[in-house]
Amino acid sequence: MLGRDAPGMAGLGPGIFVGVMGPSGAGKDTVINLARTALAGCPEVVFVRRVVTRPSDESEDHLSVTPEAFVRAAALGAFALSWHAHGHDYGLPVELDDHIRSGKVVVGNISRDVTVLAYARFQKTRLVHVTAPPEVLAARRAARHRASDAGEDGVSRIERVGVEVRLGAQDLEIVNGGAREMAGAQLVEFLRALLARD
Repeated sequence: MLGRDAPGMAGLGPGIFVGVMGPSGAGKDTVINLARTALAGCPEVVFVRRVVTRPSDESEDHLSVTPEAFVRAAALGAFALSWHAHGHDYGLPVELDDHIRSGKVVVGNISRDVTVLAYARFQKTRLVHVTAPPEVLAARRAARHRASDAGEDGVSRIERVGVEVRLGAQDLEIVNGGAREMAGAQLVEFLRALLARD
């Protein structure tokens, strides 16, 4: 497995943080939600909900807050991981640290820009890269009419797909271009394997 463990076991443990990343339109939230449903009876796996300064829609599940509320929360240490991308702020609640301390496998939707922070914060970090063919990504983004998917920003996000894959840091790659149930099953299998090895 490619995932890194912190040198000298520094950072929070003994649980495992699983960061799910990938380009906009890949269906990360869909894959995560399918896995959450499949593992609803497994208390050893926890799915954390993101906080985002953007209204939520049917394609994703997050807690929507104003930019001002996000800044206040961040100043109070409310986030274990946080980042800014495409004009919005994103954060994973600090409660995930408690789940890690209790030995759980914790799953969160993250940006590739915070993978280094995740490796530093947690003893055990694993990365899942969800992607899809470029034409599928473009079609999905066009269908949801999100402002950050339009124009040059949307084009640059498509062009980054190849860069993300070439980074080669992921422990699992899920190509979510067909039946979404298959993509969800891949994540479930990966998480169950982590539980078996831990």
